[in-house]
Amino acid sequence: MEKAKRFEDLWIWQQARELVKEVYSDFGPGSSASRDYGFKDRIQRASVSVMNNIAEGFERYSNAELARFLDIAKGSCGEVRRLYYTAEDLNYLSSETADQRRTVAKKISGGIASLATHVRSN
Repeated sequence: MEKAKRFEDLWIWQQARELVKEVYSDFGPGSSASRDYGFKDRIQRASVSVMNNIAEGFERYSNAELARFLDIAKGSCGEVRRLYYTAEDLNYLSSETADQRRTVAKKISGGIASLATHVRSN
C-alpha cells in the first residue's frame, strides 16, 4: 500500500466529504428539520468536523498529533451517528435513510480507528 501524500488521498477523508454532502442534503432547505436550526447546525457542524479533523491532523508534523486529530474525528463521527438516531426519532427523515447514514458513518469510524492504530504503531 502506497503512503498517502495528501489528506485528499485518504479514503476516510473522501468518505467523510461524501457524508457532509449527504448531511447537507438531508437537512437542507425543504427538509423536515430545516426549521430546527439548532439540530441542523449541530449535525452539519459534526459532519464537517470529521472531514476537517482528518485533514488538519494529516497536515501536522507528528504521528502523535495526527492520532490525536483522528481521535477527535472519530468522536465527531459518533456524534453524527447519534444525531441520526435523533433525526429518526423526531421523524425528520425515514428510518431507512437514517440507517444508511449511520452505516456510512460506522465505516468511516472504523477506517479512522484503523489509521489511528497504524499511526500509533509507527
